[in-house]
Amino acid sequence: MDAHQQPGQRFSSFTEFYPYYLSEHRHSTSRRLHFAGTALVILIAVAAVVTWNPWWLLVMPVAGYGFAWAGHFFFERNRPATFTHPLYSLLGDFRMFWELLTGRLKF
Repeated sequence: MDAHQQPGQRFSSFTEFYPYYLSEHRHSTSRRLHFAGTALVILIAVAAVVTWNPWWLLVMPVAGYGFAWAGHFFFERNRPATFTHPLYSLLGDFRMFWELLTGRLKF
């Protein structure tokens, strides 16, 4: 299966899914919003651990998905992969975050 796969189709591995994931994140503003959301999720997780306050964990999905979904709805104009591939999509968010952070992908 290739990067032009339909959202409802199945992937046999994350390696197979990731090119599709990247094809759904072509707009630079969308990638920036995903990066900001993932960075906030990481910071919130650190705050939860440092303060031993689990209430921080309730904010994580709002921070992460809020930024990411804004990118999809307003810039990509597509449906987030989270709805059809939740685990692979989450892994894709963190991999794309790392690749943006290290310069492997462009903002």
